[in-house]
Amino acid sequence: MKIRNKILLYFSTTVISLTIISSVIIYILFSEYREEEFQQRQKEKIKYTIGLIAEYKDLSEKLTAIMDKHTIHDFYDEKMLIYDKHKTLIYESIDDLPINNADNLLNSLSPAKQWVETKEDKYDIIAVYIQNEATHFYAISKAYDAFGYTKLAFLRNALIGITAIISIIVLLVTVFLSKRIAKPITEIAEQLGKLDIANESIEELQVTSKSFELKSLITRFNQLIQRTNEAFAFQKHTIHHISHQLKTPITVLVSELERIEKKTDSIELKTAIETQIVKTKSLGNIINTLLEISKIESAKQTTQQAFRIDELIFDIIAELNIIHPDFKFEANYTPKQVSETKLEIKANEPLIKQAFLNILTNCITYSDNTKAKILFDCSDSEKLIVLISNSGTPISIEEEKFLFNHFFRGQNSQSKTGFGLGLVLVKRIFEMHNAKIAYSSPDTNLNIFEISFPLS
Repeated sequence: MKIRNKILLYFSTTVISLTIISSVIIYILFSEYREEEFQQRQKEKIKYTIGLIAEYKDLSEKLTAIMDKHTIHDFYDEKMLIYDKHKTLIYESIDDLPINNADNLLNSLSPAKQWVETKEDKYDIIAVYIQNEATHFYAISKAYDAFGYTKLAFLRNALIGITAIISIIVLLVTVFLSKRIAKPITEIAEQLGKLDIANESIEELQVTSKSFELKSLITRFNQLIQRTNEAFAFQKHTIHHISHQLKTPITVLVSELERIEKKTDSIELKTAIETQIVKTKSLGNIINTLLEISKIESAKQTTQQAFRIDELIFDIIAELNIIHPDFKFEANYTPKQVSETKLEIKANEPLIKQAFLNILTNCITYSDNTKAKILFDCSDSEKLIVLISNSGTPISIEEEKFLFNHFFRGQNSQSKTGFGLGLVLVKRIFEMHNAKIAYSSPDTNLNIFEISFPLS
């Protein structure tokens, strides 16, 4: 069932049901009140009649006619019977309305039980015991409450009419509200139906509603779409470039092995095998790098701990110096006196180490001399900046926007080994830690990578 129909069904059913229940309760309460009020009026008339009988007990037989004439307009269609203390009938109204169970009602009365009430069709019947000064009386009254039933009928018709009007209004309002509430959701569904996740230039979902919940939902949707789009793009690029990048080295490797097979000189054979080992390791590095990127792309959460960024980089330099002993890294701080807390970040140490290892390795690979500079800038209270620079041929301005793309390699890397994946991995690692990396070349022979970590 559509959400619009559900809103229409649930809301209208609830409100209309409550209206009907309220109307029924009002009707029942008024009906009970009418009966109670009319019975009290019957009792008051009985007391009034008994008072007249006690006052004019010495009058002639015309007393009954006089009393009936005096009270003829009190009730419509009424019969009253009054008995003395011996339960002997002393007064009977002139109406011919019968009271079928008068004897049973009379016998049920006593000083201990002074009130009995019952109904006969729409007639209200009461039997009462009334004490009047030195004596007491028993009385039975049967009457039809014409005025009360007229008001009850009017109330019933009014409640039915009001309920019908409210039901119509509720249905109209519910239809309007359900359309208004469901419209943004329908818009979202239509936009989702038109989405092409594989399209790299995918547009974000938009909603016209001002509802906080819907805006929050759209934000989450857009975040999910963005991550899904990135995953699709990575998969597309990976499949395309793996097939392209691995096909050539594997073909060369097979060709070289076939050529080695024909060699007989042991020295040439050893040299050729060592060359193929290097190429095979390079092939393995491509696969390992792709696996690392894949792990990071699919990671939901990483373990983080506090550590000093300069100490981590010094550890990396020490490892690189084993392989490249002639290459030197010059480290500096600004300002000169730096608090240790300014150099401390909370992150996943192995991932951050892998990122800086890639950057420093690039410095060695693309440098035209044997040194590079590292600057730890702690002058900003909100972030820690690490600047890594080396002398070497920079990439062109046109190439800068592709620097962090999968498998991109600039003109300055034509004679260098590599796969164009290292900086992709670096950028993704820093993004996971809310850090930023940027490349610049302020001079014709200078490459600078700027990494900034938030300190909050």
